[in-house]
Order: sequence, then structure tokens, then C-alpha cells
Amino acid sequence: MPEDLSDLALDLTQDYPRSPRTLFAGYVIAGRMLDKCRAVLNETAGEYDFNCGVDRTFLEFTGIDADEFKDFVATGATDEEVVDWIQANAKDHSPAEIASWNFALKCRRISELPPDRQAWVQDYLLEHVKPEIQERVIFYFDLIDAEEGRLG
Repeated sequence: MPEDLSDLALDLTQDYPRSPRTLFAGYVIAGRMLDKCRAVLNETAGEYDFNCGVDRTFLEFTGIDADEFKDFVATGATDEEVVDWIQANAKDHSPAEIASWNFALKCRRISELPPDRQAWVQDYLLEHVKPEIQERVIFYFDLIDAEEGRLG
């Protein structure tokens, strides 16, 4: 049974969404995207956006439409209901294809990003991440986890 969205939505001005590494419905990124979607709908997203570039990576791989996802989340669907919805609406991929996609994202090194994005990451690290943590930021998801205090 759907719940009140305000009971499910995080206040992302006070808290962080899930790590992009956290598996949700079998996929990285998905739980984080859900947290941001709920917060946007609840007007508690702060600086976070739903359907940003990272979210679109998941949406493109699964073939899920962002607006359809958002409309379903707006019903107050629980995590379990969203898992079921994703599994029912995602493109058919084998477990091996999903695992490969997950690990490709989890293991994407900053050095594999386009040069302009690498320059942005370098500047961002210097400005926003503690020096003792900067050296540990190797993968793209490390940058997100460092910024949000999970890479300590």
C-alpha cells in the first residue's frame, strides 16, 4: 500500500542520498536516484537534482522513462514497490550483463573521464575535499562518497 511521500522522502538539505554504489533492485545508482526523486517531489532536494547525468546512465541502461519513474514514485510507493516496478519495467538484461554494468560504473576511474571532466574533478577535490581524503579518490563514485562523508 502506498505511503505518504513526505514520510518516505529524505530532506537532502540535512542528509545525503544513498551512495551510488548501493545496490537497489540489483543496480547501482538506482537507490540514490530514488532518494533524489522523492526529495524533489517533496521539495526537500536542496542542491540535488533528479534525472541528472548519473541518473540518466541508469535510465538509459534500463530503458526506464524518467517521467514515468517520477510519476510512480509520486504515488508514495515504498522501496519494495519501487524495486518491483523497476524489475517489471526495466529492459531485459541477463544477471551477467547487469553485474558487468554495475562493476563498470563502480570501477570507473577518474582517469577514464574526458580530460575536461578530469580537470573539473581536480579543482573540485582541492576546493571541497579534505587533503587526507583527496589521495583516496580514484574512482568516480569515490568523489561522491568523499563529498558526502562516506570515504573517511
